[in-house]
Amino acid sequence: MYPGDVEEYVSVVGTNAFMEFVESIQAEGVELERKAMGQGTGAKTPLVIEVDTENDTKDLDKLDIFIPVLSPRIYREYKNLADLDTGSIPFQALLYRQFSEAEQREIVFKDITSGVITHTTILDSAGVADYRSVIGYFAQTIMKELRLVSGYDVLYGKVKTFVRDALFGSMIELESPNTLRNLSELAATKTVIESFKKAINELTVRTKGDAQIRDTIKLRETRPFVVKDQGYLMAKKSVFNRVIGDSPFELCFASFLEDCDDVVSYAKNYLAVHFKLDYVKANGDMSNYYPDFLVKMTDGRIVVVETKGQVDEDVPPKMARLCQWCEDLNRLQSTVKYAFVFVDDEGFKKYGPKNFRQVLEGFKAYQECC
Repeated sequence: MYPGDVEEYVSVVGTNAFMEFVESIQAEGVELERKAMGQGTGAKTPLVIEVDTENDTKDLDKLDIFIPVLSPRIYREYKNLADLDTGSIPFQALLYRQFSEAEQREIVFKDITSGVITHTTILDSAGVADYRSVIGYFAQTIMKELRLVSGYDVLYGKVKTFVRDALFGSMIELESPNTLRNLSELAATKTVIESFKKAINELTVRTKGDAQIRDTIKLRETRPFVVKDQGYLMAKKSVFNRVIGDSPFELCFASFLEDCDDVVSYAKNYLAVHFKLDYVKANGDMSNYYPDFLVKMTDGRIVVVETKGQVDEDVPPKMARLCQWCEDLNRLQSTVKYAFVFVDDEGFKKYGPKNFRQVLEGFKAYQECC
């Protein structure tokens, strides 16, 4: 924008909804790729995934898979928020630093990926923020990340008390510009938000004692949807025309299912299918889990398959929830037997199962939760 050797900066900001979407799919192990743009790059044509109604070689009635929809087991008890004791929240107290008058008017910009300071802006005296806006920001961020729909007034008071009396190891003066500068530090922001999220989850997240069948998902009723141009498999044993994978291993596993003589049909659990399970993450937060594959065997069993290249901390709670889902279904109905299996990339390539029965017999991880 400016002539000469003036160093310039640009901040690229996504909408809240888009960033939440990106974070949610990355949390489920979806890898995002980068593509070049501009002159000299080729056009990318999207792929359409749809039920293969035009394929006369497929018996869609036989290939279809029914997925019962159960009532949620996880819920948040909002009224417990008032019982939050800020004095019992575990955290590491921070050092209350003394900044100069010039530093107290600084706004520090850091690179979002590396944390390196890129530049600093100095505010005039009229631009200094009020501590109420900072406390409000903390409270709003906590509510947004926990998806709390009410309780701002209660939470604001709790955060204010925590910051004033505990965050820095002793009582501080909230009105002081030096306090505001301390609160702008990354350590302060992270400590307040993460400590409150964990404490609120422990206080409010509850599990119901049972579940009920509410509806049934039929794969052949899935509406067509568009995906980015990527590797895919033309499916013979699926109601869908194509199978895409979030990783090379998923495509490899889909190809394996095509050749299994004990598999009647299978399907990738696309987001458009709307099959998801509520669960409690390792950090105590509530989230949704989308299993990878659905498999119908020749003996009538329906098996939910989770494939994984690298195990993360959320795999055990996901598998425990999936196990519970199968138990609930098998208790509520006896028409179809439901089961699950966890298949890791390393073990699958090392032992090379010949059919799906060998997968069920050889991959027993997390089965003990049943």
